[in-house]
Amino acid sequence: MTSIAQTAPALDVITIGRSSVDLYGQQIGGRLEDMASFSKAVGGCPANIAIGTARLGLKSGLITRVGDEHMGRFIREQMIREGVATEGVHTDPARLTALVLLGVSDDRTFPLIFVRENCADAALDESDIDEAFVASAAAIVVTGTHFAQAHTAAAQRKAMRIARVHGRKVVFDIDYRPNLWGLAGHGAGEERYMRSDTVTGHLKAIIPDCDLIVGTEEELHIAAGSESTLEALRILRRLAPGALIVCKRGPMGCVAFPGEIPADIDQGVRGPGFPVEVYNVLGAGDAFLSGFLRGWLRGETLETSCAYANACGAFAVSRLLCSPESPTFAELQHFLTVGSPHRALRHDETLNHIHHATTRRPAPSSLRILSIDHGAHDLAPVALGLGADPARIPAFKQLAVQACLAVSGGQQGYGMFLDGNLGREALFEARGHRLWLARQFPHGDSAAFASHPLEWPVDQVVKLIANARPDARTPLDRRLPEIRQAMAVSRAGGRETMIEALAGPGSTTAALLADLYGQGLKPDLWLIEAQATAEGWQAIEAVLAHHDPLCRGLVVIARSAESGPEIAAAAAMPRVIGFVGGRSIFGDALRGWLSGALDDDAAIRAMAERFSTLARAFDDGRRSMRGRA
Repeated sequence: MTSIAQTAPALDVITIGRSSVDLYGQQIGGRLEDMASFSKAVGGCPANIAIGTARLGLKSGLITRVGDEHMGRFIREQMIREGVATEGVHTDPARLTALVLLGVSDDRTFPLIFVRENCADAALDESDIDEAFVASAAAIVVTGTHFAQAHTAAAQRKAMRIARVHGRKVVFDIDYRPNLWGLAGHGAGEERYMRSDTVTGHLKAIIPDCDLIVGTEEELHIAAGSESTLEALRILRRLAPGALIVCKRGPMGCVAFPGEIPADIDQGVRGPGFPVEVYNVLGAGDAFLSGFLRGWLRGETLETSCAYANACGAFAVSRLLCSPESPTFAELQHFLTVGSPHRALRHDETLNHIHHATTRRPAPSSLRILSIDHGAHDLAPVALGLGADPARIPAFKQLAVQACLAVSGGQQGYGMFLDGNLGREALFEARGHRLWLARQFPHGDSAAFASHPLEWPVDQVVKLIANARPDARTPLDRRLPEIRQAMAVSRAGGRETMIEALAGPGSTTAALLADLYGQGLKPDLWLIEAQATAEGWQAIEAVLAHHDPLCRGLVVIARSAESGPEIAAAAAMPRVIGFVGGRSIFGDALRGWLSGALDDDAAIRAMAERFSTLARAFDDGRRSMRGRA
């Protein structure tokens, strides 16, 4: 190994060890045996910390193994979405990705089953540790569980040696899980402490090579071999005279010990505690360490690092999942500055919105959308009027997908509005080509209300209608409760929403948006009509700036095939990110195809020509905006 300590690290931190898929029971207060549905998320202490630190603004990476299957790809893709460097995420062709089944029975009981027999991450060995990658980070995090087996311990030991040679920091998260050390059966996953001289012997050997040691009181006990917290701290201090030791104390916050251990544990360095309702403690330690590392690696005071850590832990215990619930730095800053009126932070709508808006999946910066989500009540009369069979309409929607693909040329930023009824096959085809997709919520379908968004893939946007015009099928004031509920269901499932807001006579789009914001609606996107005046656009921008600066933006409706100039003018507005064309693109082609005047290829060409004309106008407007900027 050649020292390159003079080279500035490209990453702040690399975590090493477990990565799994967590399956969380969604029914709170029951036995794991009685769970009826589960939420899926990335789990495992190192994976959680990699995501948690990335959300807080650190440049993080992960070293682990995943299986060559769907769950392994999910972990890798989620890491990429979170901005985590994945050069150290290795695919194991012979083993499956680890799974964990979890539940919440009450505020003290959290049943947990590790499904880790011969799993991918447990096969990590020295061959997975690349010197250049480890040396690229200012610090590495090794975790206690991966010292339980000889080959995983050797892998972490190699990473620690590399870090030392290159002048990097070594962080040790004790992360004690007795049954992963073989001390308890499969059903004892929630056990946090079992005394073991063997485990203590392993962990004591790690301590001298660490710069930062973090654990709960019970974890410090197992690492030191003493069930007196003060004595355990003194043992660890003798083993690692220069290390910073941090003791996590749950609702009492944490205490840090940079030097000699005092006579009273409370005489260490402390940050403010944040008393919140305990909803689920699983993953709280990972969020805690993420917060601490955000401060420690950025040169903040120990008090500030402890405050970050305690606050992040408070977020985690007040929410259900692990990595998805880790706060972003914007969310953390808001909480530390403003606080929350809720002890159950998951009920704080302001924090929830910041969390949602700052953890959304990456999306195209601009959108060119072909809409053909019209139902049978709209399109069947067209077919019948031409003497054609309405049963042909689903096939035409598939042609519309081909038209969109022809215009996109494989580029990002193209998408469609499709439905799951007449457009079901078209939806499957569009999804296979990775088009951006939105689906209109079935307003008025109260019997199937709750199931619709839950059945949709999480990356499909839920489109809602807020039509304030006299010709609306349902008056807006009667539709608002349904819109609120649909948004809540969608948001709970991690889905984004778009609201089509059409102002009524005597009103303006800006006034309607302000009213909808006043009703508590904060969609990710607004679908609106183009404004005729600069004042109209300025009023809309002022409403968004006041109510939701985190809104993704505005999508403008193309009223006709000749709307190019209008779309170009709208595209030059700062908050406009896209346009959508519907009947203006497909209407004539549908009639020609149903009547037999156009074959499939001709219908595709006709739609593609109109769509591309509007797309070019939109792109011209975007270039105009960038030129002015």
